[in-house]
Amino acid sequence: MSEGRVHYKKTDGIASVLFERPDARNAMTWAMYGALAVACEKIASDPEVRVAVFRGAGGAFVAGTDISQFLSFENSEDGIAYERRIDAAIAQIEALPKPTIAVVDGPCIGGGLVIATACDFRIATPSGRFGVPIARTLGNCLSIGNVARLVAALGKGRVKRMLLLAEIIAADEAAACGYVDVLSPPGEIEAALDAMCRRLMTHAPLTMRAAKEAIRRITLEDLPDGDDLIRACYGSADFKEGVEAFLAKRPAKWSGR
Repeated sequence: MSEGRVHYKKTDGIASVLFERPDARNAMTWAMYGALAVACEKIASDPEVRVAVFRGAGGAFVAGTDISQFLSFENSEDGIAYERRIDAAIAQIEALPKPTIAVVDGPCIGGGLVIATACDFRIATPSGRFGVPIARTLGNCLSIGNVARLVAALGKGRVKRMLLLAEIIAADEAAACGYVDVLSPPGEIEAALDAMCRRLMTHAPLTMRAAKEAIRRITLEDLPDGDDLIRACYGSADFKEGVEAFLAKRPAKWSGR
């Protein structure tokens, strides 16, 4: 599969970030994470940008991180480094001083769900699907910060369904609980996106920036350390088995070790 690309463009004050790796449902490679960081830097530093839009190509948003990259992991410290890298990428989106919108069509899974959650608003088509099925697929875990973000956006009970039962939430449920702000037919989603962008561009930038930062601080204030949880999962035999099983397209055989 390709390394994928993250495209950036700016038109009339609206920055657009497109994840493009359709052969893998836009699963993120290290190169794509690097390009995402560059795009965020451009958005943050450009005074002409008033709104930023994140979306995926080819009928998917982002289906997590490319699992083949985990084959190089040797011990639990690789998991710590990986989760910190993901935390930094998500924090960079969340800290953008302009309103952000995720446009979700198709799978929004794992790291993709966290990227969408880091955005201020989500517009989705009925084909949108949201979840983190790692209890069924990989046997790893999320960082404390990313769990906090999901709980704040989706509620504790729904996040337990995602993380323990490995449930995938449909777009209508995501809209009913307020996670998806606008649920739109595919043929109308561009109009819905344009309307939200135009509305945000008429509002006071400093007020919106202060509101975003206040919400971010409240959500992530005084979080406990979670490195012990990450080490326990990423350093386990189960994680190694999960990666191998996922890539071999077979069910994992969990041992609890």
